[in-house]
Amino acid sequence: MLLVAFTAALALAQIQGRAETAPPRLVSYDEAVRCAGLTQAGSELEGGESPYGRELYDAALYWSLAAMQAATTAGRDPVAAENDQTRARLQSVRRLTAGDADARAGLQRCRQAAPRLG
Repeated sequence: MLLVAFTAALALAQIQGRAETAPPRLVSYDEAVRCAGLTQAGSELEGGESPYGRELYDAALYWSLAAMQAATTAGRDPVAAENDQTRARLQSVRRLTAGDADARAGLQRCRQAAPRLG
């Protein structure tokens, strides 16, 4: 009986541990491209000298790779996918430079959703 209780407690602990380390949710191609554009623009505008700039650079790398993976999975043309990211980056540069609050909030959400790479 004690062995059964111990085994059940161990199984519950493993399930809870998995919930805490659950993989990130899947995102759509459009969301990945939007985040790639925002983080690339943020990184470009901030520069890589500050800790925040390095976080943005890492997030931009992550989202760019995520967008390309989503494009591949969806059967999209890689050149078109790169062009989508370029357009998203240029639009994001304009919005962030203009002080667009929605763009700033989106940038923070995308940065926080990206895993820490360094």
